[in-house]
Amino acid sequence: MKKVLILSALIAGTAFAKAQTSFDKDIAAVEKKVIEWRRDFHQNPELGNREFKTAEKIAKHLESLGIEVQTGVAKTGVVGLLKGDMPGKVVALRADIDALPVTERNDLPFKSEVVTSFLGTETGVMHACGHDTHTAILMGVAEVLSKNKDKIKGSVKFIFQPSEEGPPPGEEGGAKLMVKEGVLDNPKVDAIFGLHINSSTPVNTIKYKPGGTMAATERFVVNVKGKQSHGSQPWLGVDPILISAQIINGFQSIISRESKLTEEAAVITVGKITSGTRFNIIPESAEMIGTVRTLDPDMRTKIIRRMDEMAASIAKAYGGEATIDWQNMTVVTYNDLDLTAQMLPTLQQVGGTENVSLQKAVTGGEDFSFFQEKVPGFYFFLGGMTAGSTEAFPHHTPDFVIDEAGFQLGVKALSQMSIDYLNGK
Repeated sequence: MKKVLILSALIAGTAFAKAQTSFDKDIAAVEKKVIEWRRDFHQNPELGNREFKTAEKIAKHLESLGIEVQTGVAKTGVVGLLKGDMPGKVVALRADIDALPVTERNDLPFKSEVVTSFLGTETGVMHACGHDTHTAILMGVAEVLSKNKDKIKGSVKFIFQPSEEGPPPGEEGGAKLMVKEGVLDNPKVDAIFGLHINSSTPVNTIKYKPGGTMAATERFVVNVKGKQSHGSQPWLGVDPILISAQIINGFQSIISRESKLTEEAAVITVGKITSGTRFNIIPESAEMIGTVRTLDPDMRTKIIRRMDEMAASIAKAYGGEATIDWQNMTVVTYNDLDLTAQMLPTLQQVGGTENVSLQKAVTGGEDFSFFQEKVPGFYFFLGGMTAGSTEAFPHHTPDFVIDEAGFQLGVKALSQMSIDYLNGK
C-alpha cells in the first residue's frame, strides 16, 4: 500500500511539473509579442479618451483568443471576459492605455513622432509613464491564460482602462467612469490586481506595500484677479503675477512649516502659470494650475483648507483677489491587507524571494484606487531599470525609458496571481 501511495504521489508530482512547464512555455512564447505590441503602442500613443486605435488593437487581439469583448466602456475602454473550465470567483486585471502630452527626446527606433494640440498648446504625445508596457503585458497575460483555461477555477476580467492621467476638461473618464458604468459587475468582481512599471526599480524585481501605497491627488486652479496697468507704472495697477509668486511661496510653507511630515509625505506643486499678453503690460489676471498629493485624510483636509485661506489672504494683502477651484483626481491607492498577504507567496514564487521587497508609500497617484474602493485590490511595482544602472529618468519626462527585459516577469506575475487567487491559494 505504501508503494502505491508513493507511486501515486510521483505520478501526481510529474503531472504538476508538466503543467507548470507548459505554463512557463506559454509565458516565454508570448514575450516577443509583448515587446512588439509595446513598441507599436509607444510609436503610436494616444491621449486620454482618445485611445481609438489602441482600443481597436486590444479588442482585435482579445477576440482572436476567443475572449468575450466589450468596447466603448468609459468612452474608449476595452473589457474582456475569459471563463475558465471550472466555476468559481472572478478576478479582474487592469492596465491603463493612455499617453501624455510630452514631446519625446529619446532616440529609440520606435520613438513617438506624434504631435497634437493639448489645451491650446502644440505638443508631442508620448508614453512617458509606461502605460504602453502595462497594456502589452496584459495582452500577453490574456493570451497565456486563454491557453490555460483548464487551470482556471472561475473567470478573469481584463480591464483596459482609458484616461488614467485624467480626462480632458469637461469630460468624464478613467477608472471612476468605468466603475460608474458597472465594469466591476456582470459578473461581479471579487478582487482586482494591477501593476506599474517603474524606471527606477531594477529590472526583474518587484516592490510592494500593504495598505496605503500611492497618494490621493487633487487638481487645483488658482484664479488671481488684479488690475491692469502699463508696465512702466505698476503703482497704478495690481500685479497678479507678483501675487501669484507670493501665493506659490506661501503654499510651500504649508508643507515645510505646517505639515507633520514625520507621519506621512505631502506635496504641493504648481505646474502651469498663464498670464499676460505683452512685455510692457501688467495683466488683469493670472491662472495657476497644480496638484496636491497626500497620504493621510486629515492632512489632505487641512492642506486644502489652508491653501484656500492663504491664497485669498495673500491676494487681499496686495490689493487683489484669489479663489481656488478643486477637482479630486484619485483617492489613496490602498492595498487590501489580507489580499496582499495572500498573494505575496505567489510573487515570491515567480520572482524569487530575494527579488520581491517592501517599499515605502509614494506621492504619485493612481486612479486604480477607485476600483479598490469597491473591491479588494493589490497594486505592485515592476522593475524597468536596466541591471547595473544607478540612475533613471523619472516618469512624465521626455527622456523616460524602460528596459524590456522585465516584461516577462510582469506577464508571469499577473498570470500566476490570477490562477492562484481563483484556486484559493
